[in-house]
Amino acid sequence: MLAIIGGTGLTRLKNLQITHRQVIRTPYGEPSGALTFGEINGHQVVFLARHGYGHTIPPHEINYRANIWALAEQKIKRVVSVCTVGGIRDDLPPGALAVPDQIIDYTYGRKHTFFEGGDKPVTHIDFTEPYCPKLRARILRAAKLSHQPIVDGGCYGATQGPRLETAAEIRRIAQDGGDMVGMTGMPEAALAREAGLSYAAVAVVSNWAAGRGDSAHQVDLAAAEGVFHEAIEHVHRVLEALVKVDGD
Repeated sequence: MLAIIGGTGLTRLKNLQITHRQVIRTPYGEPSGALTFGEINGHQVVFLARHGYGHTIPPHEINYRANIWALAEQKIKRVVSVCTVGGIRDDLPPGALAVPDQIIDYTYGRKHTFFEGGDKPVTHIDFTEPYCPKLRARILRAAKLSHQPIVDGGCYGATQGPRLETAAEIRRIAQDGGDMVGMTGMPEAALAREAGLSYAAVAVVSNWAAGRGDSAHQVDLAAAEGVFHEAIEHVHRVLEALVKVDGD
């Protein structure tokens, strides 16, 4: 079964039939919301609203451990994250979609591992490739099948939020090799790896990052929201194709 983490708008996928919602209790507290189960053309999917169904949970307060644990408990094997980012690299303008292949973690203070506490052994995970190559390939194939342009690769810089970054911070991230910037990529990706889940992301560029393009002096948040709502329709088409590719 494929799981999709993102906004509540993702449950408006074409041909989606919602079958039920399920509240999950976890050893790490409450997930962002109930899991929404459904079918698209006979293929089962499950959705989780990362920021809650009222979009009330800011990035730094999301219970990433509970979210990932809840999905793993349902025997989910593959997780696609749909996330909003600011574009840094020149070929990532507002409205673009990308499938990142690397990540840099600038977050702090977040509960970032399942392996802590005196009753758990010291455990290291390999994180050389933070996104599952096979799932990335499936997403790219789905984008091709649905005729949706998408950028293959890119480094996601995960910042703390909820404020946006300064222009100087974006220059630093660019110098570090970051191509896009968002607030939810970590520790979600690492926790998925710890839980043994195949994890990849579809990044929606809603605006130029601070200091870039038309965000040279200020990020227009209203315009960014409008761009995202237009771009999410393209994401829907990719996900609809992905469900079929995933079930093949």
